[in-house]
Amino acid sequence: MAHIHERIDFTVAIFVVRQGKVLIIHHRQLNKWLPLGGHIELDEDPEFAALREAREESGLEVELMGERPPTTGPGTRALIAPRFLDIHRITETHEHIGLIYWARPKSGAIQLAPAEHHEIRWCSPDELETLNPAMSEAVKWYCLKAIEEVSDCESHLSKASRQLD
Repeated sequence: MAHIHERIDFTVAIFVVRQGKVLIIHHRQLNKWLPLGGHIELDEDPEFAALREAREESGLEVELMGERPPTTGPGTRALIAPRFLDIHRITETHEHIGLIYWARPKSGAIQLAPAEHHEIRWCSPDELETLNPAMSEAVKWYCLKAIEEVSDCESHLSKASRQLD
């Protein structure tokens, strides 16, 4: 998608975690290992953009993780808050404000988006260290944090369901 504004755009990054591994792509144009993600279109909210980008770039339907406040009412819809926000420079004159989400796969099977990516794969923390080209330290930190927090959440959910049995 083209940039919405010449100086700054809003984007989403979706760190999808399954069984202690995070889903990453090797971006064709940037030659970097990154999470799923992209620009928030003018006609969509960040939550919708994250779900759309995950589906378009991986073939997966995902569940965004986070809290949705109980404030929905007439004319208002509460959104799941991103886990983190950042701002990163794209060119000397253009930046992206990134809304960073954690997610879990709900359905589908991963498939490569060959026009955008060289490769798509699930990576363990150890495998993140062996990528070529090397992943940036910032993206690696988010990957590791997502694996840690989503795995902890899944562990707590698993314990709770066993206690109900």
